[in-house]
Amino acid sequence: MTKPVLIIEDEKDIADLVEYHLKQAGFPVLKVPDGPEGLELAKRQRPDLVILDLMLPTMDGKDVCRALKSNPLTRSIPVLMLTAKAEEVDRIVGFELGADDYVTKPFSPRELVLRVKAILQRLDLEKEGQKTIQAGDLFIDIDRHQVTVKGAPVALTSTEFKLLLELISHRGRVQTRGHLLNTVWGYTYEGYARTVDTHVRRLREKIEPVGDWIETIRGVGYRFREEKE
Repeated sequence: MTKPVLIIEDEKDIADLVEYHLKQAGFPVLKVPDGPEGLELAKRQRPDLVILDLMLPTMDGKDVCRALKSNPLTRSIPVLMLTAKAEEVDRIVGFELGADDYVTKPFSPRELVLRVKAILQRLDLEKEGQKTIQAGDLFIDIDRHQVTVKGAPVALTSTEFKLLLELISHRGRVQTRGHLLNTVWGYTYEGYARTVDTHVRRLREKIEPVGDWIETIRGVGYRFREEKE
């Protein structure tokens, strides 16, 4: 790993705690206390991952995430949200803004490091292949991390891209929520099943008009059908 993990967190004790455990795990770290400084640093340094607090001074963390995902220079950088807001609606909003994962305070530093590793491992796997995948008007260039529908580019987060790859790579077969959670997010916890549903809904919207190729198998999970009916 050559690029750092960027921590955007205004509570010094928490920022120092996260920095310590990431460095113990071998990750280089940058940390800043507010959103505008974090955005500038992200554009200059292009970190491998951003750990983002939602309740920041000057600029709300949600606005920071929105800005990261709307800028071509930082769009592909995965974001892990770290926040005291534990309500389901807050997690859903975070995922809809493009966050790749969501950890609530108080948190286990060990779990946080594991989630960081899981996100980065996903990205490494995506870079290994040298292939393209097509399904109807949907075209995926894995090398370039690009998706187009009818020739028009589709902006996906790294998690959405991984989710689409997992579904389309197993066309015709049902993928349970638990399997997708473990494969795409890198951990298994029944309480986060809604995470999968939220990302699938968002993914369907982005790849319209082929979004309905992702079928819901009630009570089980999802399937990318082999050809449009």
